[in-house]
Formats: sequence, structure tokens, C-alpha cells
Amino acid sequence: MKFHHVGIACRNIEEEIINISRIHDVTKISPVVFDQEQNVELALLTLADGTNLELIAGKQVETFLKKNITYYHLCFEIDDINWEAERLVQEGALLISPPKPAILFNNREVAFLNVSYGIIELLSSK
Repeated sequence: MKFHHVGIACRNIEEEIINISRIHDVTKISPVVFDQEQNVELALLTLADGTNLELIAGKQVETFLKKNITYYHLCFEIDDINWEAERLVQEGALLISPPKPAILFNNREVAFLNVSYGIIELLSSK
């Protein structure tokens, strides 16, 4: 597994881009997209050091935001999403969302799991 990004819950993506840009040197901002499969708006920011931040707004993150929690997930890029998801389930992870295409990542598949340290997203490298 290779680290890909941190997922951040927010109420308004455009406002959060402004807030983050005040703190960090943002070198790249993707267009804001609506992902029907996940029912959320998304954008990906790249910082000067190469770190990626995914901003997520919508129903999926409302519960987090009501509790003032903005950290949502860590994402790891992997070669075989089905194998890795199954391996993690066998290690005690709970599959939240099985693999499905993600518009923000050019329809590469993503899956979400709850592990001992929180939610992780698997992103297919293919």
C-alpha cells in the first residue's frame, strides 16, 4: 500500500480551499466534481511538498461535521483492490463500501473500510 491522500470533511469546498491556501502552499487544485456513486462533492489539492488533500462535502460527511470532526480518512493506492479489501477484512477490518468507480480519480475503483485507527480508502492504481 502506498499513501495517496488525506480525506477532509468540509461544509463548503470552495471556502475550505481558501482556508487551506492561507496555511499551505497549494500547487494544484482539481475541479470540484459531484460523485453520484458516493453522493458527495469532491476536490483534490496538492501541496508544495506533494501531499494530497481530498476535500469532501455532502451527506457522507454530515455526521462527522456535526461532531466538529474534519478528519475523514486516509487513502492508500494499491494494485489489486479486491484482494486487498478481502485481506483487510480477514484481518478484522469492516468493509463500509465495496469497490466502485470514483469520478475524481478517472473512474479508478475505490473501497472504504473501517480499521483499528479509523476509515481508510483503497484506491486502485489501475
